[in-house]
Amino acid sequence: MHLCSVVRTRRNVGYLESDRGAVATELQERTINVNASDTLRFRECFLKALSSCTMAGKSIQDLLTPALTVDLLKVKRNAQVMLERFQKLGVQLRPHMKTHKTLECADIMTAGTRRCIVVSTLAEASFYADHGYDDILYAYPLPFDKVERCAELSERLTLFHVLVDNSAALEELKKRPLKRGKLWHVWLKLDCANGRAGVPHSEPAALQLAQAISESPGVELTGIYTHCGNTYSCSGEEEIRAVAQDTTTFTLQFMEKLQANGIHCSKSSIGSTPSCSQPVPDMAMLSEVHPGNYVFYDVQQLMIGSCKLEDVAVRVITRVVGHYPHRNQMLVDCGWAGLSLDSGGRLPTGYAVIEGHPDLKLLSMTQEHGRVEPISGKLDYEKFPLGSLLSLIPYHACATAVMHPVYFVHSDGVVVDTWTPTRGW
Repeated sequence: MHLCSVVRTRRNVGYLESDRGAVATELQERTINVNASDTLRFRECFLKALSSCTMAGKSIQDLLTPALTVDLLKVKRNAQVMLERFQKLGVQLRPHMKTHKTLECADIMTAGTRRCIVVSTLAEASFYADHGYDDILYAYPLPFDKVERCAELSERLTLFHVLVDNSAALEELKKRPLKRGKLWHVWLKLDCANGRAGVPHSEPAALQLAQAISESPGVELTGIYTHCGNTYSCSGEEEIRAVAQDTTTFTLQFMEKLQANGIHCSKSSIGSTPSCSQPVPDMAMLSEVHPGNYVFYDVQQLMIGSCKLEDVAVRVITRVVGHYPHRNQMLVDCGWAGLSLDSGGRLPTGYAVIEGHPDLKLLSMTQEHGRVEPISGKLDYEKFPLGSLLSLIPYHACATAVMHPVYFVHSDGVVVDTWTPTRGW
């Protein structure tokens, strides 16, 4: 039996801390004849098994804090809703992995297919490739120092896609032809009023770059990729849909320009969680969409109008560690090392929403400390004894998740698994 199956079986029948020694012994016995290429996989499986064995069945109330908790049922529901939404429109969902960066959540988002995903780093790309994923789009303007790593993934996988928004990047690809006659699968990044990366959709340079890509030997113009990030400045469903409509229209119009100029390009894709949570009918004419945050959601998405509070799947659990009546505050053990500063403290409740306590405000954070005070009046310290828990709903789930080395996955407050994200670039 494969070691992963052994330790998974032990975990499922209820072996906890007392079983660590037995699993360790079994690991040693079973790795004697394992070749070096399998060592990393065994080690990953072993460490995850130990972590899961230790935590399985525990209440999230018993976690060492600060801890990132993930509601498994909400994650599955969010993923299923998004998948079915675009199945009905006849559009391929290519989910973005940057929010969670875990294998388990990716399997949920892809419904177990392990195909057709987006990543923001090559660390993510390699991680998913190592675990059997294919058709991976590296959705970041091609970094010149990473061309060789991109080439290796392109030669290794059936489909590995890169993104360009300038002619210099195209020249770098042409300098490194792929082996065995494989083609570089290139997506042109289009800027449709988002104002980050991409060639502005209305400028002649966009069409010129598309033409250059399509005419380059060893290179294929696979798709047009647009980030609908300007939806993040929206407030409410109506504004989201207006931006989604504009972005869709600009993208489809550009596809028409390509066709009119004899430039073959098979795919068009836009994405952002707000636009894909509140899609417009014209999005049915796109090939793909690429949202990511939707699997967790957060306070930012709630305020924009992407979701409801009951859809937000993540919390940061923190403990009260100090009472300071002279300044009407208490201290918690979560600072900016465990919670995103993205909101700038501008929420009515400060840097996060404190679940169940709309009268409390996370006023400020240092690296490992958070200051909490009442929005008005005197703090009732009897309600928050030292050691008691508070649950913080993060403003930005992506930026908060990246600070945690492990996620505690629960069902109805009971830990059922631990997810370990990949890290690095």
